[in-house]
Amino acid sequence: MPKREKADSPLTREKILRVAVSLADRRGIEALSMRELGRLLGVEAMSLYNHVANKDDLLGGMVDVVIGEIELPALEVDWREAMQSRAFSAREAFKRHPWAPILIDSRVSGGPGRLRYFEAVLGVLRQAGFTVELAGRAFSLIDSYIYGFSRQSLHMASGDGGDVPAAEAFLRAFPAEEFPYLAEMAAASASRPGYDEAADFEFGLNLILDGLQRVLDSAG
Repeated sequence: MPKREKADSPLTREKILRVAVSLADRRGIEALSMRELGRLLGVEAMSLYNHVANKDDLLGGMVDVVIGEIELPALEVDWREAMQSRAFSAREAFKRHPWAPILIDSRVSGGPGRLRYFEAVLGVLRQAGFTVELAGRAFSLIDSYIYGFSRQSLHMASGDGGDVPAAEAFLRAFPAEEFPYLAEMAAASASRPGYDEAADFEFGLNLILDGLQRVLDSAG
């Protein structure tokens, strides 16, 4: 349970956003309300509006906090290396804040952090030779993969045992003779020493980057 902040410490926008992010991390974005946030900060909910315009402004600020944890792609390195680094950095940020991908993907407006992030990614792609249209498509494709993988990983078992117990339970839940390929996949998962999520993520990411490299080469 999030700890209450000391009521005598100054209330700032940064402090509100930090506590809001912590609340969402612990209890999910659904638990976020101005009333609950005020309670955790030791103030009346109305006091929050001196620092955030409304809940939409609060959510936008939380998005900026999470995006601020993602490594901006560098213009000085190869575009693939830049996209790989920022993809792995985003994946780590989303593991810390599992509510963030859906919220980021659903927002139309962007705070300064989000805009800087978009500018940096598009800058790398454009300087690598992607057209404006292809840069937009590449950005969307890569991010769709990052967001989708992050959301899927929430349902995977964690720990050194990987998804072995889940796979074994799944294998017992249906007749293998009726679904042979599904049974084959579940059995293979159950026999693994552990699920390597990072390797799985990198495999899919490299397939996407390979495809984008071919598109870039053919466009040139």
